[in-house]
Amino acid sequence: MASNLLSFIIIVISVSFLPNALCRRSITSSLPHSQILHVSKSIQNTLQLLSPNIKSLQQQPLYSSSSSSAFSISIYPRSSLVKPQHTDYTSLTLSRLARDSARVSSLNAMLQLSPTNFTYSHLKSVRTMSGPEEFQTPLISGSSQGSGEYFARLGVGEPAKEFYMAIDTGSDINWLQCEPCDECYQQTDPIFNPSDSSTYNQLSCDSPVCSALELSGCYTDTCMYQVSYGDGSFTEGELATETVSFGDSGSFPNVAIGCGHDNEGLFTGSAGLLGLGGGSLSLPSQVKATSFSYCLVDRDSDSSSTLEFNSAGPSDSVFAPLLRNSRRDTFFYVGLEGISVGGEMLQVPASIFQMDDNGRGGIIVDSGTAVTRLQSSAYNALRDTFVKYAQNLPSAGEFELFDTCFDLSSMSTANVPTVAFISPNTVVPIDSSGKYCLAFAPTDEALSIIGNVQQQGTRVSYDLTNNLVGFSRDKC
Repeated sequence: MASNLLSFIIIVISVSFLPNALCRRSITSSLPHSQILHVSKSIQNTLQLLSPNIKSLQQQPLYSSSSSSAFSISIYPRSSLVKPQHTDYTSLTLSRLARDSARVSSLNAMLQLSPTNFTYSHLKSVRTMSGPEEFQTPLISGSSQGSGEYFARLGVGEPAKEFYMAIDTGSDINWLQCEPCDECYQQTDPIFNPSDSSTYNQLSCDSPVCSALELSGCYTDTCMYQVSYGDGSFTEGELATETVSFGDSGSFPNVAIGCGHDNEGLFTGSAGLLGLGGGSLSLPSQVKATSFSYCLVDRDSDSSSTLEFNSAGPSDSVFAPLLRNSRRDTFFYVGLEGISVGGEMLQVPASIFQMDDNGRGGIIVDSGTAVTRLQSSAYNALRDTFVKYAQNLPSAGEFELFDTCFDLSSMSTANVPTVAFISPNTVVPIDSSGKYCLAFAPTDEALSIIGNVQQQGTRVSYDLTNNLVGFSRDKC
């Protein structure tokens, strides 16, 4: 592990493992100062994404077999499952950014409200349940994932029926749409009917699992849940246990899952959500996984990868401490001490990336946020240094939350400054004409977020036993 930790300073600097001087010297001397962006190929992906001949996933293999203790399922970018309802890539980008901003706002709101500080003024109104008992208190869990950017294929029930579920490291509760529907959005698979499963079991209000919820509701002695998201989306229904299966990798009985009868908002495509966070109700916690990992493919591609549990990580993984917040155990924090751009170390204090004693600040790895957010002072230093080393790239002004864009329409390839971070993804296309923007954004909040744009093409491994998070490039 020592060699991996030494390599890790090239990408993310571990606060706990390495002295500051060594970190700073090694980053600037070891990392290539620039990289090649294949502009033509990237533009072609944006055009193919919106073409009517989108690849169907229904005939693709859904699972990967593993050893007896490991299991895995395939994951796909949203665009491979649901054809974007946009006439051009710019409108698709605007839609993605709107969902992304809503999610980030919700992440910060959840951190500001500890479970003991929830009041009705903090929560969205809850539809009144009919019958002799009302929904006493709304249940809130997780944070806004909009429509979800990556889906996994999971079996639910006995006999198992397979569903595409959005994956989210920023949520704990698992849920899917259920018959009968009061209000259900359009999904790719038929809606789950609990009466078709022999292992579906509603939970009572006094069950230990129901008690594990931050806030619980009760209706005719059935444990009720509600998950509200920052973009106004929500799901509500009863909490139950059910068998979940991973194809020929295995199955697990008695997994707590929300059975949603009223589901509204930007969830189109997926049947529900898999919570991969650090709380007790998340899928990794319930199946007692010692580790899990995923590799996110380019969200504009038709490729797939895997979400794996209990499997050995790539041998070339580099590691950092996996830190936790005592105020909210959902999120996965990573030790970060600095960033370099084009080989130059940014002159920002390490404290910007560290969590204080009150659980404020720090930097999380989040599968549901797209654009990486950095505190404004850190972002400004990154942007200014990037621009200094990108003088060969024609400027193209701003676009929405991106304040640094470039016109690469006349280039088939471009030489782009390297940002010493998890992956080489430093700029993203925002149209099909060659306009690209720096793939980072500033935030005035204390929390920084490593989004999925920077995670694409990298296998991110969470070692839950040893509290480490690992990164391995090109392992999709």
